[in-house]
Amino acid sequence: MKFEQYPFEKLTELLKDITPNENYELSALTIGEPKFETPQFIQDELKNTTSLLQKYPASAGLPELKEAMLSFVKNRFNVELEMSEIIPTFGTREVLFNFPQFALFDKKNPVIAFTNPFYQIYEGAAIASRAEVIHIDLLKENNFKAELSDEELKRCDLVILNYPNNPTSAEMTKEELGLWVKKALEFDFILVNDECYSEIYFDENNKPVSLLEASIEVGNSSFKNVLVMNSISKRSSAPGLRSGFIAGDKNILEEYMQYRTYVGCASPVPLQKAAAVAWNETSHVDEFRKIYKRNFELAYEILGVKAPQATFYIWLEVEDELEFTRNLYREKNIKVLPGSFLGRNGIGKGYVRIALVENEKKTEEVLKRLKDFIDG
Repeated sequence: MKFEQYPFEKLTELLKDITPNENYELSALTIGEPKFETPQFIQDELKNTTSLLQKYPASAGLPELKEAMLSFVKNRFNVELEMSEIIPTFGTREVLFNFPQFALFDKKNPVIAFTNPFYQIYEGAAIASRAEVIHIDLLKENNFKAELSDEELKRCDLVILNYPNNPTSAEMTKEELGLWVKKALEFDFILVNDECYSEIYFDENNKPVSLLEASIEVGNSSFKNVLVMNSISKRSSAPGLRSGFIAGDKNILEEYMQYRTYVGCASPVPLQKAAAVAWNETSHVDEFRKIYKRNFELAYEILGVKAPQATFYIWLEVEDELEFTRNLYREKNIKVLPGSFLGRNGIGKGYVRIALVENEKKTEEVLKRLKDFIDG
């Protein structure tokens, strides 16, 4: 089993011979990890429940955690799920990696399609599943929206979408996602949307939609062949809690739950307790959104970059993403991620991904540094 190098490993190699300008403090805009303290009420719940470390955590998750997640889905997307339609997971990285292996195990010649550029776990899951990959190329010409021909879709066993999208920040409408649901039913493949950035949005009147909403909209209220994944990491600035879920088709989830009892990735009880209070609370998320919104206002003022509907990424078009990255690090001590490290077959070439995950003061300083570099 041979996996590709992770993008951050490639970045380390790209920059290894460069001495950055010591007149500036290092600014790493590479990883999608919020740089804000996890809210105190979440930390307190974790501290207050450490005695529960004496208990083995159940693979199915605490009922109160599932209830909190169901409440989140109801309040955010107006979708009422049953207990059998959701499974708490240890973040979403593990489920994105092992669910395809579960789903494709019985397929003789499995085929998986996913958006390109992509979160590298999708590719890792395909490799571990011995699956053929069809890349769903996201280009400026198609507004970074997922498209595949019927001929390609007929071959698919599993399709992974990612909207709001990492790294392009693109969105898809309920109607557009609904067309994908119809195709999943027509050609009988499993359709997953990775919705981890659904809560980093900037317009209350134009929130990202869920694939679950789209499924109901086209009459698939049982979510046949439809699943979503979401996480608390970005929403609550709590990636260390490792709290996510997979939700949708209960028939698929029933079998997947049995598989998960063997995987052994149940979240420790104190983490589940802390996650439950986080999923149930929304005001702290509003505060984080205000910070990200201000960061994009600064990006527009300084770089002329229009704010996306969601996520905290700038997908910046440049002439040569590798030289841009190397020279930016050398001259301004800023690290960004070349888009070609996130894609295959030339997709991502000519772009860099910039993560605006710092506070306003740091963001303003580094964006001015970046502007100075671009203006040369």
